[in-house]
Amino acid sequence: MAKRITIISVQDEEVRLLNHKIGDFISLTDIAKYRNSEEPFSVINNWMRTRSTIEFIGLWEKLNNPVFKPIEFDRFRNEAGNNYFVLSPQKWIRTTSAIGIVSKSGRYGGTYAHIDIAFEFASWISSEFKLYLITEFKRLKQDESKQKQLDWNLQRTLSKINYRIHTDAIKSNLIPKEITRQQENFMYANEADLLNVALFGITAKQWIDANLEKGNIRDTASLEQLVVLSNLESINALLIDQGLQQHKRLLQLNRIAITQMKSLVENNSIKKLKL
Repeated sequence: MAKRITIISVQDEEVRLLNHKIGDFISLTDIAKYRNSEEPFSVINNWMRTRSTIEFIGLWEKLNNPVFKPIEFDRFRNEAGNNYFVLSPQKWIRTTSAIGIVSKSGRYGGTYAHIDIAFEFASWISSEFKLYLITEFKRLKQDESKQKQLDWNLQRTLSKINYRIHTDAIKSNLIPKEITRQQENFMYANEADLLNVALFGITAKQWIDANLEKGNIRDTASLEQLVVLSNLESINALLIDQGLQQHKRLLQLNRIAITQMKSLVENNSIKKLKL
């Protein structure tokens, strides 16, 4: 389970959101406090023991969980409604191998559920509270989306700045004097494709031929690829200054791209920017 916790305010109640590996989870414990701040777990248990709740969370698991145990689910559904029947989140998770509800201990402990299930629980608590919860959740997602776009634009800008450094190095070291403008443009494109092949494995033309309606290869790059591209442009400029032949630079840049991409895809800071 990821450790990233976000807190939103819903009708003066703090509600925690947990970034889980399968999506956004919301604290049922915090939602339940809106109804009973002293015993939120009792509220959750009462909700879970109803037949309608079991059918809903069971259907969610069938649609999203390949290891869900339907036989145990059927047993719970058949027992629902009897006076003796009780069901806690922990028992549901343990018995059916459910993934839509999680129980977390520690500083941010409590019961969390996937947003599909959490909104259903909020409806059972209060329709008004549910609407405010959805509104705040949407606002949070919009803010996160804007931040991701800003981060992407920042990396794109850095890439463009480094590209200028890159082309200056080409002009100073690789472009012979007294050549035509067409020959000069070819050299720039040739060096740009050196980076494309090192990072993406194909030239710009090869990508355009395969993706006729998707613009430039770099405009569809991931955040990690843009970071590496920015680094490669600076490194290539340095290698050019050192007089290294193009085919040798390509081999070095490709090895660097592979190493940096492997590092970035496992980098928690980069992951947080994408959440």
